[in-house]
This record gives sequence, C-alpha cells and structure tokens, in this order.
Amino acid sequence: MRIMRAVFTKQAKDMFRNPIALLPFIIFPVVALIMTVLVAKGNDDIDDSMFVTMMASIFAGFGLLQSAAAIVSEDIEHKSLRYLVMAGVKPHEYLLGIGGFLFAAATIISAIFGLIGGFWGMELLKFLTIMVTGVAASIVLGLTIGMLSKNSQAAAAMSMPAAVIIGFTPMIASFNETVEKFAGVLYTQQISVIVNDFSAPLAKPLLVIAANIAVFAVLFVVAYRKKGLRG
Repeated sequence: MRIMRAVFTKQAKDMFRNPIALLPFIIFPVVALIMTVLVAKGNDDIDDSMFVTMMASIFAGFGLLQSAAAIVSEDIEHKSLRYLVMAGVKPHEYLLGIGGFLFAAATIISAIFGLIGGFWGMELLKFLTIMVTGVAASIVLGLTIGMLSKNSQAAAAMSMPAAVIIGFTPMIASFNETVEKFAGVLYTQQISVIVNDFSAPLAKPLLVIAANIAVFAVLFVVAYRKKGLRG
C-alpha cells in the first residue's frame, strides 16, 4: 500500500507536466458544455444530453487511452520505470498507483459530464457506473500500450490507431449492423449502449467490460515483466 501511494503521488505531480496526458481531461468536458449550452439547449430537435454522451464516450474510449499510454511511455523514456523496477515496485503496484490516479481524475470528469447532461437519480447512477468501469478498461489498455512502447513517439503511434478503433467503432456500429455484431466485445460499445439508452440492462455491459479489464490487466503484467530493467 505504501508503494502504491508513492506511485500515485508521483503521478499526481507528473500529470501537470505532461500536456498530452492532461488535455483530454480538459477539452472533452469543455466541448460537451459549450455544445450543450450553445447548440442542444436551443434546439428542440436535439436531445439536451446528446453532446454529453458523445463526448463522454469519446473521452473514455479515445482520449483517456492516449493519456495513459503517454504517461507510461514518459516513464520509460525518462528511465523512471527502470528505477521503480529496481526499487522493487511490482506490476500490480505500478498499475494501481498510476491507474489509481487516472481513475480518480476520470471519475471526477465523469461526474462533471453527468452534471452537464442533467442526469439525476438512477440515470446518473447508471451513467457513472458504466463510465467508471469503462474508464478503468481504457486506463489499463492505455498503460499496456505505453508499456509496450520504446518512447513517447512510439506510444503515440501505437495508441492513436488503437484509440480510433476502440473509440469510434461504436459510432460506426450505430449505422452498420455487421459492425455492431463484432463491436459487442468492446468495452466502448457497452458504454455506448448504456449512455444512449438508460433503460438498457446493465448486467451484460458490466460483464463485458470486466472481461476486457481482465484481459488488458494480464497483458499489462506480461509487458511490465518483459520490459523490466530495460524500461
């Protein structure tokens, strides 16, 4: 627990020195707020929460993944990971320390999205539940991609196509039944299902997201141990 707190604190300090990692936490809720106030609120043909659900889904599946990848790749590039490994930091301690900070920050942003969207009661609870579980999946996947990268440039090159596929496939699936069938295994598709229809059952999406997290966590541990002192 002490090691995880130390890694958590380290990341809290490093976050504000990494604009690539910080930007998604600012730009997506700001865009959601602007579009909701200036466009949705004044148009009877647009649901008031449309831009909130859109930006929240993209934040969870696109922006956050890139942020997580950028953070780990920066640790690798600056040799911080090597020092942490030499200090005896285990894979789960690094994952929970770095990921824990990102999760806490993303949970706050998710709550802000909920307030902008005007969600209350069970709608807000359902929205936050699917968002925080989806956020957890995106963080672990992003950390894994970052762990497999040699430097920040490589992480950006790897995370961008992954983020595009993960983040925008649900949007394509809404217009294409074939894509929708395959998209069901993605955690982002499950986020999209709930945020666009709060009457949809929550159990299946949570199970799919949990399975995604489990797979990504195993890949992260393997990547961490493989990287070892070379990081």
